Amino acid sequence: MYGLLKSALFGLPPETTHEITTSALRVAQRVGAHRAYAKQFTVTDPRLSVDAFGQTFPNPVGMAAGFDKNAEIPRALAGLGFGHIEVGAVTAERQPGNDRPRLFRLPDDNALVNRMGFNNEGADTVGARLDAEPLPDVPVGVNIGKSKTTPLADAPDDYTYTFSRVGDAVDYVVVNVSSPNTPGLRELQGRDQLAAILEALQDAGASPLLVKLSPDLHQDAVADAVELANDLDLDGIVATNTTTERPESLSHPHAGEQGGLSGAPIRERATEQVRFVAERTDQPVVGVGGVATAEDAYEKIRAGASVVQLYTALVYEGPWVAKRINEGLVSLLERDGFDSVEDAVGADL
Repeated sequence: MYGLLKSALFGLPPETTHEITTSALRVAQRVGAHRAYAKQFTVTDPRLSVDAFGQTFPNPVGMAAGFDKNAEIPRALAGLGFGHIEVGAVTAERQPGNDRPRLFRLPDDNALVNRMGFNNEGADTVGARLDAEPLPDVPVGVNIGKSKTTPLADAPDDYTYTFSRVGDAVDYVVVNVSSPNTPGLRELQGRDQLAAILEALQDAGASPLLVKLSPDLHQDAVADAVELANDLDLDGIVATNTTTERPESLSHPHAGEQGGLSGAPIRERATEQVRFVAERTDQPVVGVGGVATAEDAYEKIRAGASVVQLYTALVYEGPWVAKRINEGLVSLLERDGFDSVEDAVGADL
């Protein structure tokens, strides 16, 4: 069924397809249809439950930031069987993002390239929505980024303002200093700049607080960032964001588009960073990058991820993706003799 719908949707520009999809989910949420379809998509099995950074996740498969930038459809997404939803990225200022086209499919590679540029309605609007709307019965996090026009030196105040508007309603906060689509943003991954942001957020009461790292960081820089997270006693680390690098295996003409690459081509690299981070911290790791199957998720879990997230796979695999991954995880746990996902976390370290 999704194959037919996918053919029609893939005949439209990617961002148009996304807008149609989110509009449909918005209607479903408004009329309460998400509660009905949740019965089709949700896998309920205590072996899938994970406790991490003070939250209980009914299953380890989450929706990554970027799909629901303005926190409009978290209940509708949770109805698709996801164990947590991360909204955003949200910035202090309302931003239109970069010029269109800014989202590109690489169907032969099961990948996307995006240069969205943190387009969102801004912290005041998103915060008011989070405060007013009921949230799903799964953990909801918010990903926060720097406003494009804010000088790097003022980044701590910018992030703190965003947190003050959106942080109270959600279950955790992720500091995004790794998107490739905001000029200069990745410079904030340096130890001194990152410490200033994280300490300001901690002083403002941000907890649980996580940081999202780039897959393009040199290992020394990743190790330094993890050491800082340990020193500050952060609650977790998200590994990883999209990459600006292009594997030679890419075959689609859109591979040359500027922006961040996500999906299948970054799976192995993202898993290696999960492993690298998990070997250097006792804090939970969120594994992101190329998760499309139960085997992909299990690989990251065994490499040290407590939970995983996806976005691109929803585009290519359709609304059953979380269900299929969770059902597959149960089979993989049984095959390998694990009593739960938590028992499998870090099994390959």
